[in-house]
Amino acid sequence: MSRTHKLDADTVHYAWDNAIAPRLTIDAGDSVIFQTRDAADGYYSQDSTAADVASRGPFTGHPLTGPVHVRDAAPGDVLVVGVLDMQLASPFGWTAVRPGRGLLPEAEVPGSYLQIWDLSDGRLGRMRQRHDIAVPLAPFPGIMGTALAEPGAHSTMPPRQNGGNMDNKHLTVGATLYLPVLVEGALFSTGDAHAAQGDGEVCVTAVETWSELTLKFDLLQGKDFAEPRLRTAGPLCQGTNLGPYFATTAQGPDLYASAQQATRYMIEHLMTERGLSWFEAYALCSVAVDLKISEIVDVPNWLVSAFLPECVFVE
Repeated sequence: MSRTHKLDADTVHYAWDNAIAPRLTIDAGDSVIFQTRDAADGYYSQDSTAADVASRGPFTGHPLTGPVHVRDAAPGDVLVVGVLDMQLASPFGWTAVRPGRGLLPEAEVPGSYLQIWDLSDGRLGRMRQRHDIAVPLAPFPGIMGTALAEPGAHSTMPPRQNGGNMDNKHLTVGATLYLPVLVEGALFSTGDAHAAQGDGEVCVTAVETWSELTLKFDLLQGKDFAEPRLRTAGPLCQGTNLGPYFATTAQGPDLYASAQQATRYMIEHLMTERGLSWFEAYALCSVAVDLKISEIVDVPNWLVSAFLPECVFVE
């Protein structure tokens, strides 16, 4: 008979390391309620400012809740993770901009910035200093992953074969994630909750916050996926597919450079047509604008588009 367990966020870890002892052992079919800290480990408050971003210090790893050992999970299996429920556990979220981090080069970022979002109504994220921008909330865990096979501590920053920091905004409630099992027991951990995010997360942070996340675990034995796969609960971006989009495009032989240029064009549009500051525009791109590869077959140039859902602008 399946059971529901709970893991608080009082104890966390900051790296992928298969030597970390599991906090919980479960059976396939069980569910776990995870409490998760935000990506800055509680550093920011509703009263924090850009000065706090500048003085925070170097990134040392996302705080992750886990690991969870799944009985009978073995290398070559696939861990099936169903997102049953996700509740925000804080009335605010934050988006930080810091030179040297994110899509745009350090020389183009004029300093540090912090955007505080009011999440108190549970439906929309509102910029603290503006009343004309409200981003529909679509919470998801930025990090879900199994332990790596390689020994030692590995950074939580990049996505990896084990899943990890995928920041896939479509892993909302009802979605299913399929993760390779790389060690005995899988040793699953999660964290880095996002209340809203654009595809690309261009300034390196979304609407970051705390959460309570309920996941169900099953096993596909011998399936042996090389990398993660997922199934959504339904059509994509239901919260923002409510009206017109405005898009900027950029072409060239380098997809990364084209993504940067499309983002620059979107920042320019938001500043000149919507009256946002440079920092507000960059932050809004990170939490609401979706980067898409629109064309990749007509050499020598590929096309990247940045799509802004105009429903984020309110009276």
